Amino acid sequence: MRQAEIVRETKETKVRLAVNLDGTGRVAISTGIGFFDHMLDLLARHARFDLEVQAEGDLHVDFHHTTEDVGIVLGQAVKRALGDMRGITRYADLHLPMDETLTRVALDISGRPFLVFRTEFKVGKIGEFDTELVREFFQAFAINAGVTLHVETLYGDNAHHIAESCFKGLARALRTAVAIDPAMAGEIPSTKGALGG
Repeated sequence: MRQAEIVRETKETKVRLAVNLDGTGRVAISTGIGFFDHMLDLLARHARFDLEVQAEGDLHVDFHHTTEDVGIVLGQAVKRALGDMRGITRYADLHLPMDETLTRVALDISGRPFLVFRTEFKVGKIGEFDTELVREFFQAFAINAGVTLHVETLYGDNAHHIAESCFKGLARALRTAVAIDPAMAGEIPSTKGALGG
């Protein structure tokens, strides 16, 4: 089973996260941030990852550190669970509709971290959650997972729908990209013979 567990503790947060890339979408998530828990839940369910997240952070300050640090640890855990990446599909892209919103996500599990995030919110908050933290999570995840990730919302009005389309788009792209391709027969999907760098 491709799985990993990581504990990361700083003066601002303590995060324990476990992921199984070959799971069924079972989740146990508690970050203290309701909207963020909802996004992580649907990410895991649509990626078909088993995901456990227990995060304690300085929420009396704001939600930034907790959101970013969960993104860091999730990225690290996915990278560790992938190992040498033999046999993975590697690439995925899709358009994800959410009512009036349409978001495009493209992913390359390349070992070369990069994020292009072209999504704008017309409001600053979804409930108590700062919408700018959506990008912070994606940035932290992409850099620490070592993936090239492009997220672009083509159109949309409702901030909840926009955020949800981004998370669900990432989930479905991950589900495809981490899947084992039987035609690869255990090969590393790169002409270099290695991914990264």
